Amino acid sequence: METDQPSRTALSSARARAVHQVADTPRVFTDPLAARIVGGDPVPAGAPGMPAEVRLFMALRHRVAEDALRAAARTRQVVVLGAGLDTFAYRNRDPALRVFEVDHPATQEWKRERLSEAGIAVPGTVVFCPVDFAERTAEEGLVAAEFDRHAPAFFMLLGVAPYLTRDALLDTARFVARLPAPAELVFDYNQPPATLPAQYRPALAAQAEAMARMGEPWRSFFTPAEIATELAAAGFDGVTDIGWQECLARYALDPSLPDRFGGRIAHARTTRPERN
Repeated sequence: METDQPSRTALSSARARAVHQVADTPRVFTDPLAARIVGGDPVPAGAPGMPAEVRLFMALRHRVAEDALRAAARTRQVVVLGAGLDTFAYRNRDPALRVFEVDHPATQEWKRERLSEAGIAVPGTVVFCPVDFAERTAEEGLVAAEFDRHAPAFFMLLGVAPYLTRDALLDTARFVARLPAPAELVFDYNQPPATLPAQYRPALAAQAEAMARMGEPWRSFFTPAEIATELAAAGFDGVTDIGWQECLARYALDPSLPDRFGGRIAHARTTRPERN
């Protein structure tokens, strides 16, 4: 992302969710605000650089994360890291659930303008947490925003991990895992191109080149074995890691749909007792 400029990938992700609402059958993730926050005319299906299967994976990562959040009954605070144009906070109908949106100040300012222009109300449960990661960590930003370290929390990091360095992602994981209350983290990641079937590598290379041209290159790749090892070392005592075929089976989708780039979704949990 260019300094003082909003994230371009945040816009493309929101557009993908908007198109998913009208172009994909069955729809696996419902986001009635996606088209509004994008603004303008509906984005046509099959837009250049966005194969249907890639768009579907982008919807699936949100479905997996929000399903996990619904199952986390004790959670009263959600942290959306790299929130971009994510709309969960504005679809949330639970007045007891605080939603912290963490993002670069320029992207967050742009989002608030988009929300205003789209007529999307900002509920009192939303806490904006602008963080320039060149100056301070997400942890420091959350502390300043009165995040309660001693209450159960759920963290979503969707469409962000590939743009972080390996160290930055693992630092985030360690922060979440070492909180004194139960915590969960859902994020998606890319596998190293060399580990994927040869027929998928050209598409992955093309997507990576496109991201680099936008000024937001992919910076980290992991194998599932590496993710399991690193998350255990960070302090998580439960990890679920699912790929394309597992997602298709979970949501009863066509099993013949091809995996375009080998993206995976990790759900890590700590189960330490909650302080009364």
